[in-house]
Amino acid sequence: MRTIYPIFRYSDPRAAIDWLGAAFGFRVHAVHEAPDGTVAHAELVLDTGMIMLGGRADAAPRPAEDDWSVYVAVPDVDVHCARARAAGAEIIREPFDTDYGSRDYAARDLAGNVWSFGTYRP
Repeated sequence: MRTIYPIFRYSDPRAAIDWLGAAFGFRVHAVHEAPDGTVAHAELVLDTGMIMLGGRADAAPRPAEDDWSVYVAVPDVDVHCARARAAGAEIIREPFDTDYGSRDYAARDLAGNVWSFGTYRP
Protein backbone atom coordinates (compact mmCIF):
# COMPACT_ATOMS: atom_id res chain seq x y z
CA MET A 1 0.00 0.00 0.00
CA ARG A 2 1.28 3.46 -0.88
CA THR A 3 1.83 5.90 1.97
CA ILE A 4 3.69 8.82 0.36
CA TYR A 5 2.24 10.83 -2.53
CA PRO A 6 4.36 13.65 -3.98
CA ILE A 7 2.21 16.56 -5.15
CA PHE A 8 3.09 18.83 -8.08
CA ARG A 9 1.48 22.05 -9.30
CA TYR A 10 1.52 23.07 -12.97
CA SER A 11 0.21 26.13 -14.76
CA ASP A 12 -1.35 23.78 -17.36
CA PRO A 13 -2.20 20.51 -15.57
CA ARG A 14 -3.74 18.88 -18.65
CA ALA A 15 -0.55 19.47 -20.66
CA ALA A 16 1.50 18.22 -17.69
CA ILE A 17 -0.52 14.99 -17.56
CA ASP A 18 0.14 14.37 -21.27
CA TRP A 19 3.82 15.31 -21.00
CA LEU A 20 4.51 13.21 -17.89
CA GLY A 21 3.05 10.24 -19.74
CA ALA A 22 5.07 10.82 -22.90
CA ALA A 23 8.34 11.68 -21.17
CA PHE A 24 8.39 9.56 -18.03
CA GLY A 25 5.79 6.84 -18.67
CA PHE A 26 3.11 7.84 -16.15
CA ARG A 27 -0.43 6.55 -16.67
CA VAL A 28 -3.59 8.37 -15.62
CA HIS A 29 -5.27 6.85 -12.59
CA ALA A 30 -7.85 9.61 -12.06
CA VAL A 31 -8.60 13.14 -13.24
CA HIS A 32 -11.13 15.24 -11.33
CA GLU A 33 -12.36 18.35 -13.09
CA ALA A 34 -13.54 21.62 -11.61
CA PRO A 35 -16.96 22.95 -12.71
CA ASP A 36 -15.23 25.05 -15.41
CA GLY A 37 -13.62 21.94 -16.95
CA THR A 38 -10.09 22.58 -15.70
CA VAL A 39 -8.14 19.89 -13.85
CA ALA A 40 -8.76 20.28 -10.11
CA HIS A 41 -6.83 17.15 -9.11
CA ALA A 42 -5.17 14.28 -10.94
CA GLU A 43 -3.48 11.05 -9.91
CA LEU A 44 -0.83 9.43 -12.11
CA VAL A 45 0.82 6.04 -11.59
CA LEU A 46 4.11 4.51 -12.59
CA ASP A 47 4.67 0.90 -11.54
CA THR A 48 3.68 0.88 -7.84
CA GLY A 49 4.17 4.62 -7.31
CA MET A 50 1.68 7.44 -7.55
CA ILE A 51 1.90 11.23 -7.78
CA MET A 52 -0.85 13.79 -7.51
CA LEU A 53 -1.04 17.08 -9.38
CA GLY A 54 -3.14 20.13 -9.82
CA GLY A 55 -3.11 23.63 -11.21
CA ARG A 56 -1.50 26.84 -10.10
CA ALA A 57 -2.54 30.34 -11.03
CA ASP A 58 0.94 31.76 -11.34
CA ALA A 59 4.29 30.46 -12.47
CA ALA A 60 6.42 29.15 -9.63
CA PRO A 61 10.09 29.99 -9.41
CA ARG A 62 12.28 27.38 -11.07
CA PRO A 63 13.71 25.08 -8.36
CA ALA A 64 17.48 24.78 -8.14
CA GLU A 65 18.88 21.37 -9.04
CA ASP A 66 19.72 20.69 -5.40
CA ASP A 67 16.53 22.09 -3.79
CA TRP A 68 14.75 18.75 -3.89
CA SER A 69 14.02 15.88 -6.24
CA VAL A 70 11.68 12.95 -6.54
CA TYR A 71 13.42 9.60 -7.03
CA VAL A 72 11.67 7.02 -9.21
CA ALA A 73 12.96 3.48 -9.66
CA VAL A 74 12.86 2.27 -13.27
CA PRO A 75 14.13 -1.00 -14.79
CA ASP A 76 16.26 0.50 -17.60
CA VAL A 77 17.73 3.95 -17.02
CA ASP A 78 19.17 4.36 -20.51
CA VAL A 79 15.88 3.51 -22.26
CA HIS A 80 13.96 5.75 -19.85
CA CYS A 81 16.38 8.64 -20.38
CA ALA A 82 16.10 8.31 -24.16
CA ARG A 83 12.29 8.43 -23.88
CA ALA A 84 12.42 11.53 -21.68
CA ARG A 85 14.89 13.28 -24.00
CA ALA A 86 12.72 12.49 -27.05
CA ALA A 87 9.73 14.10 -25.28
CA GLY A 88 11.75 17.26 -24.63
CA ALA A 89 12.88 16.73 -21.03
CA GLU A 90 15.95 18.72 -20.05
CA ILE A 91 18.47 16.08 -19.00
CA ILE A 92 20.46 17.73 -16.22
CA ARG A 93 22.56 14.67 -15.36
CA GLU A 94 23.30 12.04 -17.99
CA PRO A 95 23.03 8.35 -16.99
CA PHE A 96 25.83 7.32 -14.64
CA ASP A 97 26.77 4.39 -12.41
CA THR A 98 26.87 4.91 -8.64
CA ASP A 99 29.26 3.33 -6.17
CA TYR A 100 26.32 1.48 -4.56
CA GLY A 101 25.32 -0.36 -7.73
CA SER A 102 22.58 1.85 -9.15
CA ARG A 103 22.42 3.50 -12.55
CA ASP A 104 20.80 6.94 -12.38
CA TYR A 105 20.01 10.11 -14.33
CA ALA A 106 18.18 13.36 -13.61
CA ALA A 107 15.82 15.50 -15.69
CA ARG A 108 13.62 18.58 -15.41
CA ASP A 109 9.96 18.47 -16.32
CA LEU A 110 8.11 21.21 -18.19
CA ALA A 111 7.64 23.22 -14.97
CA GLY A 112 11.30 22.96 -13.96
CA ASN A 113 10.85 20.28 -11.28
CA VAL A 114 13.83 17.95 -10.88
CA TRP A 115 13.20 14.22 -11.23
CA SER A 116 15.82 11.55 -10.51
CA PHE A 117 15.45 8.10 -12.03
CA GLY A 118 17.49 5.02 -11.28
CA THR A 119 17.64 1.32 -10.70
CA TYR A 120 18.13 1.55 -6.91
CA ARG A 121 15.25 0.07 -4.89
CA PRO A 122 15.80 0.37 -1.13
